[in-house]
Amino acid sequence: MQVRSIYNQVISDFSKTFNTCSDCKDKSCAAAILRPEELEQISQNSKETSFRKGDILVQAGSMTSNIIYLKSGLVKEFVVNPGDREQILQIVKKYTYLGLQSLFGDRVNHYSYAALTDVKVCYIDINIFNRLVRENGNFAYEILVSVSRDSLNNFHRFMSQSQKKIYGRVADAILYFTRIIFEQESFELPFTRQEFADLIGVSRESATRVLLKFQQEGLLSIHGRTITIQNMGMLEKISRTG
Repeated sequence: MQVRSIYNQVISDFSKTFNTCSDCKDKSCAAAILRPEELEQISQNSKETSFRKGDILVQAGSMTSNIIYLKSGLVKEFVVNPGDREQILQIVKKYTYLGLQSLFGDRVNHYSYAALTDVKVCYIDINIFNRLVRENGNFAYEILVSVSRDSLNNFHRFMSQSQKKIYGRVADAILYFTRIIFEQESFELPFTRQEFADLIGVSRESATRVLLKFQQEGLLSIHGRTITIQNMGMLEKISRTG
């Protein structure tokens, strides 16, 4: 995996932006309610850049100097456990801010982020972002809603995962992609079978075995990385019963 330091890409002149934030069609719900002069502040203190699939956007342990806004693509949030075992915490889709935990925490990035597809991001100076949170209550409210929603989704997913056997975990993961990430019943898995296993905390062999069993029983259709749900009712039942 190619590592691109944010310092090599972003410390360049923050004032160089391709478009102003006022003209951006990919605003977050929070940014959409900012006043024109506040959007101009972000424009003058942000930088848009692109990453290729597999690139590291943020490395755990680094200091936070920017809030990252994901304009397009998919990113995985993960930690590396003892023994170099990767644990994927969640998949992050577009129109999401990365690094908000560090904004309100200790300014150290506790999670790593890697691009699952080609992505576009905006790096926003953390001091400007922090000022907007303090001065604009509506903006702060939308940020709080975003953080709370993600925290609750992850909490319920982890609690459910810890109480289920492998069949329930795989069913939950498929439903997670269907309902949360892609919002459709047919999708292309954005990563390898090993990463899929890392998402649900099982071995690659076990995850692959269950996926093939689901296909044989008519729950799923699998062609390469494309998964299509064939029997939603049964998949939901397996998810409930674990």
